[in-house]
Amino acid sequence: MAELIEGISHLDSLELQAIVADPANPVVVIDVRETEEYTEAHIAGLPLIPMGDIIDIVDRLDKSKEYVFVCRSGRRSFEVAKFFRANGFERVHNFKGGMLDWQEQGLEVAAGEDNIIETFSPEQLERKRS
Repeated sequence: MAELIEGISHLDSLELQAIVADPANPVVVIDVRETEEYTEAHIAGLPLIPMGDIIDIVDRLDKSKEYVFVCRSGRRSFEVAKFFRANGFERVHNFKGGMLDWQEQGLEVAAGEDNIIETFSPEQLERKRS
């Protein structure tokens, strides 16, 4: 069950795994680490928008959608979630423990530059549907 910290729900690895495993799930999951971290290991299919860049596009995102943010340990993604909440997004979550927890749990990771967003368009955040 999601833990609430400073008004932000924190999902654990099992909760996030259930979201990313279901391509029909409309929750938008975004990795907010730096490019080097992402290319080394990331959750397959997740788009990368570094923390420093996501603040520039917040006004272009749909406030009616639900978002989960992922980073290395859960600290940067928590700050992004709080920023989104302060900007009128009601359904935001942090992935508690981040990629460190994901890998510690033995969950699958990918490497490479498969979904790095350099020129943003909202369609890039949609997961592939089966």
